[in-house]
Amino acid sequence: MSTKVLKVLFVVVMVGMMVLSACGPAPTPQVVEKQVEVTRIVEGQVQVVTATPEPVQKAELPKEIVVGVVQPLTGWATVFGQEGVIGAEMAIKHINDAGGIKSLGGLKLRMEVEDAGDKPDTAKLATESMINKHHPVAILGMYISRFVMAASEVTDREKVILIADALVPQVTQMGRQYLFRPGPTAWDHGALAYKFVREVAADNGVELKNMAVLNEDSANGRANTLGATEAALMDQFPVITALEYPYDITDATQIVQQLKAANPDVIIHTPYFNDAIVFGKAFKEVGYWPKFLMGAGACGYVDPASIEALGETAEGLAMTFSYNPAKNTPTNKKFVEEYVAKYGVIPTEGAGMNYYGAWVLAEALEKSGQMFPDDPLKPENLRAAFMALDLTSGPAVESYPSDHIKFDALGDNEYPGVIVLQVQNGKPVVVYPKEVAEAKPIFPNPHYKP
Repeated sequence: MSTKVLKVLFVVVMVGMMVLSACGPAPTPQVVEKQVEVTRIVEGQVQVVTATPEPVQKAELPKEIVVGVVQPLTGWATVFGQEGVIGAEMAIKHINDAGGIKSLGGLKLRMEVEDAGDKPDTAKLATESMINKHHPVAILGMYISRFVMAASEVTDREKVILIADALVPQVTQMGRQYLFRPGPTAWDHGALAYKFVREVAADNGVELKNMAVLNEDSANGRANTLGATEAALMDQFPVITALEYPYDITDATQIVQQLKAANPDVIIHTPYFNDAIVFGKAFKEVGYWPKFLMGAGACGYVDPASIEALGETAEGLAMTFSYNPAKNTPTNKKFVEEYVAKYGVIPTEGAGMNYYGAWVLAEALEKSGQMFPDDPLKPENLRAAFMALDLTSGPAVESYPSDHIKFDALGDNEYPGVIVLQVQNGKPVVVYPKEVAEAKPIFPNPHYKP
């Protein structure tokens, strides 16, 4: 056979093989697992070996996300706890109605409630019960700062986010890693109370020469007083009297007599609910009123229940709050309108703080779903999502007194918001800051007699 014939046969065979290869099944690709170098110590010797890392398993999501609410529902602080539960419940309904957590496939929230009782120990036990029974990803609560400080020991140990609605600065100064406070501090409240009084007095041409500070004997009362006193000292404004009393006081007549003897132009008072009523009645009974009685700390005097208890004595009283019921945004208006329709009064501190607290949680869950799609509910991941929040719009901001929510390293909001409510014609209205006020402040107090 000639060389030319052999070359032709070779070409034919090769073409046939190529055709058969093209028509046949594609070869199975080899899976080459990525290997990494791992350093280990064997019998005291450092060795570097190659290893294949474990594949990342995507965590299975629950059918619902459990949110715990632990609030004082029995005892002396019940009024605050009941409002807190209502605010959280309404927020969770609004979140679910809006489509749930969209980054988690529309997962809905489910609320579980525990009674924090009336002591730090009962609040701690309630928190343990909540976590053991319901395994929440986060807990909203517990209004009273010393309750939060006790319960946060449990939430941090169990790596459960605690969204606190308490004001004392120490709440976030204990090194807790899973505690966040969207609202302002007691120091913010005290400082704003002082600023409001001085500014409004100047606007109304009322001379103020000095002031007294008065508070119940807890960390909350002292922190508010400290904020007001520091602001006055920086302003070189005299503080001539400082008085403290037990929060469960039942007769304030003697203390009001002491204040009358000192005769300050302004009293900045940090009460809770019951003691504010006791003091309001004592001022009326003694027949003494300073030029202005200013509340700090959001716990009495001007909320609907206090107005009902004090009657006409409440007229003209003012108090700082961590929530603005008059904020003119779609989310806040919806909350207030539904609250009024159901309960006949506007939401104030407890309800408002837990309403926007729940929305902050929803924003963090959305963020975690975006940042950590494989395991968004892992505690470390959810905490990282909270730290990554920088909110200037959306439902949480629309229901918050300021227009910005961003957490610092301690878990405090870098942009706290505080407003002032005053009783006018038997109703609480926002009178400060000026840019969000519903009405001008009445100053001096209408009960004051020169």
